[in-house]
Amino acid sequence: MSTFAELGLPATLVDSLAAQGVTEPFPIQAATLPHTLAGRDVLGRGRTGSGKTYGFVLPLLARLSAGPTRRKPGRPRALILAPTRELATQIEASILPLAKPLGLKTTTIFGGVSANPQITKLRDGVDIVVACPGRLADHMRSGHVKLDAIEITVLDEADHMADLGFLPEVRRIMDATPSRGQRMLFSATLDNGVDVLVKRFMNDPITHSVDSAQSPVSTMEHHVLHLEETHRLQVLVDLTAAPGRTLVFTRTKSRAKALTRKLVASGVPAVELHGNLGQNARTRNLEAFSSGAAKTLVATDIAARGIHVDDVRLVIHADPPVEHKAYLHRSGRTARAGASGTVVTLMTDAQVRDVRDLTRKAGIKPTTTQLGPGHPLLAELAPGERSFTASPKRPPVDNRPKKVTASGQAPGSGRGRRGAPATPKENRGGQRSRANGQARREESQQPRSDRQGSGGSRRSGAPAASGGARRSGAPAASGGARRSGAPAASGARRSGSGSSGGAAAFSSGTRAGGRRGR
Repeated sequence: MSTFAELGLPATLVDSLAAQGVTEPFPIQAATLPHTLAGRDVLGRGRTGSGKTYGFVLPLLARLSAGPTRRKPGRPRALILAPTRELATQIEASILPLAKPLGLKTTTIFGGVSANPQITKLRDGVDIVVACPGRLADHMRSGHVKLDAIEITVLDEADHMADLGFLPEVRRIMDATPSRGQRMLFSATLDNGVDVLVKRFMNDPITHSVDSAQSPVSTMEHHVLHLEETHRLQVLVDLTAAPGRTLVFTRTKSRAKALTRKLVASGVPAVELHGNLGQNARTRNLEAFSSGAAKTLVATDIAARGIHVDDVRLVIHADPPVEHKAYLHRSGRTARAGASGTVVTLMTDAQVRDVRDLTRKAGIKPTTTQLGPGHPLLAELAPGERSFTASPKRPPVDNRPKKVTASGQAPGSGRGRRGAPATPKENRGGQRSRANGQARREESQQPRSDRQGSGGSRRSGAPAASGGARRSGAPAASGGARRSGAPAASGARRSGSGSSGGAAAFSSGTRAGGRRGR
């Protein structure tokens, strides 16, 4: 295996990589670097987790740092297009520590956040723009960015951009870049119109296929758990309560939200990631998962591509996906870069045929086991002692009338703190005010044990993060105090984790098939 230096990477970049513990190139990097560093158009195909990001980031940085031109206001020198905000953010995170020693500036452009900071950075001048097609096209139409100075264009996860319907916008963006510039396209597959992009925009590209989307990953184990509908939630709680990070996939946004609440109520610190969350909430929840404040992330297929968090030990398909490609990309969040991992698919009687077809098309031969709660296999799939967030110690019951402030509220019943992992906007309001002063006074006279502890107020049974108060349904990032349905420290589960009603509420409509917005 050649080293980065032997492949022609500048010493500054080699040193920056070594400082991050990266000393040997992955196969896709070793195969493409000699051509990308020479300025050739390259088409790289490889499964998720095969190292494609460095495959285009390293030659892009090397060529920009060696080039004679310098950045100009509103005219970036390199463009990387990505299908999702999370992927764009993670690409920039890979670039930043390498670009800084080279004196190169980068920025991200995507929707869901204010456009003004992006416009300011473009006006000040950047070398590299990492963008999602929609917001970049908006800036182009408004004249805040021009692509006539682009030297290198990269399309990452091109097949996913095709799946999301971005190809018309991508074509318009590519048409605005100079045809003489270098172009790199990295994709797991070449279907759904990606081949059209290759033919239209790439000049005599060199193709490298390393670890195709259906290449088996020797360090990844696949299991299908055949269970009853009423046992689905209990099995999920058992698996996610084990040590380590777990990524749980659902088919729709509403189911991701509902399952997160049920896991939190059962004592599992969990956060959600789906399209109904604002960008700040999505970023905050992903950071909570990455840092370990929440060890379980419940997500739609928005997290199936490009989301890289170290040491995800277990991927659970709570809802089997519709397409085999989605199964492969979801599963690829574990066993990355040579690490080991386990993939579990939950299957009911109604889903047997769908899951059989799914795994056959994905080229996977899973181990199928019929089981229920407490089965020994669960401890093998997710080893370690189960842990649950503890309930707070309640103060002694005091039935004496409590003082009421001029506003009609009991002292200390102010708003919850901010900054905790977030839930969708519709959950933030909670019960913002009581119907009248009498209702407030009645509430203030309830026994102290029925109102709140010392960690701030809480409403509608919402769990808290780090002991702070929070409203209606916000998940706990670090196992703070919880009211109404919190499990005991011994691991006893409530709020439906042990009842058929809770599982049925989550499990209804789980038959694989049909796809909704993410």
